Amino acid sequence: MDETTSREKVLKKVRNALISKNENPFTSIDIDSPVYSKVEDTPDITFAQEFTKVSGKFIYCEDVKELKENLSALIAENEWNNIFCIDPEIERVLKDAGISYKSDEDDFLSMEVGITHCEYLIARLGSIMISSRQISGRRMNVFPEHHIVIANTSQIVPDIKDALLGMKERYGKDLPSLVSVITGPSRTADIEKTLVMGAHGPKELYLFLIDNE
Repeated sequence: MDETTSREKVLKKVRNALISKNENPFTSIDIDSPVYSKVEDTPDITFAQEFTKVSGKFIYCEDVKELKENLSALIAENEWNNIFCIDPEIERVLKDAGISYKSDEDDFLSMEVGITHCEYLIARLGSIMISSRQISGRRMNVFPEHHIVIANTSQIVPDIKDALLGMKERYGKDLPSLVSVITGPSRTADIEKTLVMGAHGPKELYLFLIDNE
């Protein structure tokens, strides 16, 4: 009676394959060429196009002054009252613009709008890279109904590999415990195949891009 298990058979085949390696039978396949086609436009234009394709709302600002004006106009237009922010740099902008906001932990659960920074903007995907090392932490990217991200043009990188290299340069071996990308507002079509926005996070995602180059 053969007592050899299926697992042992598989492991034996793996060991034999490692000992006697075969030549690659697919020599004509080019594994060195880029997987993606070359991006024709500049990274900022590419990001804006891809970001809007995934239902993101893109607002370009020439400088911080225009950022304040655009933020004030957006908040007034939507009649938002419960704006939450814990990033000191963004708080200064809100104060200068005369925008009321909250930052106490007791007000977290009642927020309508959360305002944060990000790590990088990935042009090819139209995605926003965030991490747990940001002042806003993890919750601010998923809890508010409306999420506003403020970024600079200098944070735009062509592809995700460039963003990951930037993270390694910034944090070294002490990488954040969470590094993730946001591609448009939260959505799902699991329920009766009907698209539902904001199912697992913000139903609206805004990106205010400041030209700092």
